[in-house]
Amino acid sequence: MDLWTALLDILILLTAAMVLGGLCERFRQSPILGYLLAGTLLGPNALDLLPSHAAVTTIAELGIALLLFTIGLEFSWRTLRAVGHTALGGGTLQVLLTGALTAVVCLMLGLGPRASVAVGAMIALSSTAAVLRLLANRAEIDAVHGRNAVGILLLQDIAVVPLVLVIAALGGGGSAGQIGWAIARAVGLAALLVGALHLLLNYGLPLLLSARVAARNRDLPILLAIVTAVGAAWVSHALGFSPVLGAFIAGMLLAESPYATQIRADIVPLRTLFVTLFFSSIGMLSNPAWVADNWMLLAAVVAAIVVGKAVVTSGVVRLFRSPLGQSLATGIVLAQVGEFSLVVAVAAQEGRLIGVELFDLIVASLTITLFLTPYLVALGPRLATVVGRLSTPDGAAAGALGEEPIPPAVSGHLVIVGFGPAGQRVAEVMMGEHNLQILVVELNPHTADHALAYGLQTYLGDATREEVLERVHVGTAAAVVITVPDPGTARQIVQRVRASAPNTSIIVRARYHVHRWQLDVAGAHTVVDEEDEVGVRIAAAVRRRLRDIGLGGES
Repeated sequence: MDLWTALLDILILLTAAMVLGGLCERFRQSPILGYLLAGTLLGPNALDLLPSHAAVTTIAELGIALLLFTIGLEFSWRTLRAVGHTALGGGTLQVLLTGALTAVVCLMLGLGPRASVAVGAMIALSSTAAVLRLLANRAEIDAVHGRNAVGILLLQDIAVVPLVLVIAALGGGGSAGQIGWAIARAVGLAALLVGALHLLLNYGLPLLLSARVAARNRDLPILLAIVTAVGAAWVSHALGFSPVLGAFIAGMLLAESPYATQIRADIVPLRTLFVTLFFSSIGMLSNPAWVADNWMLLAAVVAAIVVGKAVVTSGVVRLFRSPLGQSLATGIVLAQVGEFSLVVAVAAQEGRLIGVELFDLIVASLTITLFLTPYLVALGPRLATVVGRLSTPDGAAAGALGEEPIPPAVSGHLVIVGFGPAGQRVAEVMMGEHNLQILVVELNPHTADHALAYGLQTYLGDATREEVLERVHVGTAAAVVITVPDPGTARQIVQRVRASAPNTSIIVRARYHVHRWQLDVAGAHTVVDEEDEVGVRIAAAVRRRLRDIGLGGES
């Protein structure tokens, strides 16, 4: 196919994605829905307006490799250590349990063992691109369910690499021993690839390109990123692996280099292009005629996926001491089939583990669950609020952690809601300057342990519930400090405190300036606007610096 014809098709596809994505945004829907719809309408199974769709699909495959490279850039071993036990243990357990349960169901329905394992690997993954974007748009990444979801998604992205290796080994056929040898060989080759990339990026590259040289020439980091990503993808393909394996590993290793920050900033527009092309290419794989003929089967499969993943993920998060409502919200948010499931599906089809009919079913299920994702992300926290109010064990504090209950006559104390970094700084200052009794309300059990380490009386509970606020006697408190970063939760807490304690001072944190008015209207006495505070601090620093060099005015 002529190159210019392929470029024209890509231009048509991106234009349709832009128009339909803009329409979805106008009607307050995720633009990802528009990208999927653009690919579906223009693809070979609908209007078929892209005669070189094979070339578009090939470019989209390269795009997903580069997309995984950019995700690898966001990942480092330090990031992995920072996500906490819920993400590390919960993410790993979620992938294993979801994959295993799906495989068992497939076996019961008559599918072969290898195909069942392949389908389990596909269903285990959720959509990083869609969920993160929607959580960011809703300012819920800092919410409890948002942090849980981000951590689990990070582990799922890492799991793509071993899952693709396993599927490739299963596709090779042979006995159990031969499959085991194929997996061991694949792991060995992957280890060699990791070692070679590590030596090249950490020892060879600095000899050729210093951080100072890269900082002087903005073109060099971009070229470095493209050469590294495409080169690693090509080597991975040459070794018989999926290109996404090499691209992801290269991004992960480059994340530890001094060039990572600049590269992340420079390739953001490219990532937008990759995401749009990829979701549009998924839409191109959709077969509306097949969906119309098999809609009952598809509806049953989609329902089973959404409900099953929500239940499994919620149960796993609950095992790691997360409250029931937040666990359920996390499960619902991650109840779709992810974009990288398509990578596994393509590998399974190439290895002849699944046929055309099953592939069509998986692609259709993936597409529909992605269509449902904006509504799932919106439903999760709402349902969590309802469940939190109905669930006595999680909604109400059962008593102070590690200490006796508070005496009924306590008054003049300080209540801190949320004991993240902001809450910790408040406690440190107040403990050092004032002789106030400090009570902490925290929803996250691990964060509550930090409050106990400070020697503070700590209650594990949901501060949006009146029972919890009554437990810490907000009506007789000198002040209530609300430091939770999620604006929706903070607004609810302010409203509850104001209703329960009309005369108690409320100081609340506003993560984003756009949410400040909501907290004012809810009844806060003082709203600490982070964006304003940062501006004031920066201006003060500039003023001091100008004064130091003799350019500032008189103080």
